[in-house]
Amino acid sequence: MFDHPAAPDIVCLHTPAHNWEDQGGERGEHGSLGIVQVRAPFIMSGAGVRREGALLPLAGRLVDVAPTVLELLGAGTSLARQDGRVLTELLDPDAEPPEHVIGFLWDGTNANVLYDMVAAGEVPHLARLLEAGTGLGHGAMASLPSVTLANHTTIQTGVHPGHHGILHNAWYDRATGEQVVTNSPATWPWSMQTLDPGVETLHQAVHRAFPGSRTVAINEPCDTGADESTFDVIRSGGRLARAPKADELPFATERFVRPEKSYEVSSRIDHTGMAQALDVWEGGGLLPRYCFVNFTLTDAAFHHSGPYAEIARASIHDSDARLGQILAAVERAGVWDRTAFFLVADHGMEDSNPEVTGDWGPALAATGIPYRDEAYGFIYIDV
Repeated sequence: MFDHPAAPDIVCLHTPAHNWEDQGGERGEHGSLGIVQVRAPFIMSGAGVRREGALLPLAGRLVDVAPTVLELLGAGTSLARQDGRVLTELLDPDAEPPEHVIGFLWDGTNANVLYDMVAAGEVPHLARLLEAGTGLGHGAMASLPSVTLANHTTIQTGVHPGHHGILHNAWYDRATGEQVVTNSPATWPWSMQTLDPGVETLHQAVHRAFPGSRTVAINEPCDTGADESTFDVIRSGGRLARAPKADELPFATERFVRPEKSYEVSSRIDHTGMAQALDVWEGGGLLPRYCFVNFTLTDAAFHHSGPYAEIARASIHDSDARLGQILAAVERAGVWDRTAFFLVADHGMEDSNPEVTGDWGPALAATGIPYRDEAYGFIYIDV
């Protein structure tokens, strides 16, 4: 982290109990390096992947995802810069490389909750992938800080935030004297403006290794180098197809999608992403060598009531149903046996303690040292 010129002077790792109630916090929390907050699930399946049919008692890191995908594809190259390693223990060295790789990100999913639901038969489509593959039983660990934009970018580049340049959801740029905000509906489409030009996304690496190939980024802010991207449509002034209203939305748990606004909004976003993915795999033309689909509902639900609430489990059921629609489209395209899949999250999610509240701003101010507190944990002093 501290390699970057805009890094803070101090990084505070908050206790997992603190829910930041006074500053808009929610029951489910993440951001620090506690094991529950950094531990994301990681499952791989299909062509070129070891077929264990179960999770292995292993751990990895989110910086390992991009190098592993590139190796899986048989690219014969590394990323331009990478901090991660290839998870060779998940790959089948004797198999032919896949012609296509599809990645899914279920934002903010607690690995224990997801793995328990898979084992209980509650997530049939993801269970199908695990049966034809394997995964990290101990999870894939997020980089500091364990937040959305920083680790989405880590997954796509194989480097830590201090090297790829998306430091946090918000930080202070000393060079310009301005705040940088990435985790906002108004800024997501342009969040890669601070991406270091010396790093390479999977989209760029795939194009370099396989000239003429097609890559697609669906609802994924780290889309640099993708041929087609949800956020590129937004940047160019285009309009996305509107999802059905809550009472007409398929694959949405009715008792949550109706009363909970964040559940409805994220369900509609994920429905639109699912529709875009179906169009990619059923629309004819060149099928993508690499396609990445980001689902947001899990993050909204896990934040709302914590990872162990019924609304969190419902979000996994709904996401699995949408996953199943995309898997069926791949089958209809006739490339199932030549395709590999992976599912990951950008961080974990921890149950906070609602009795632990407060704002540490007065204590910082009492020091008498000029400071900026960005994203509740990046402290810049003498500014």
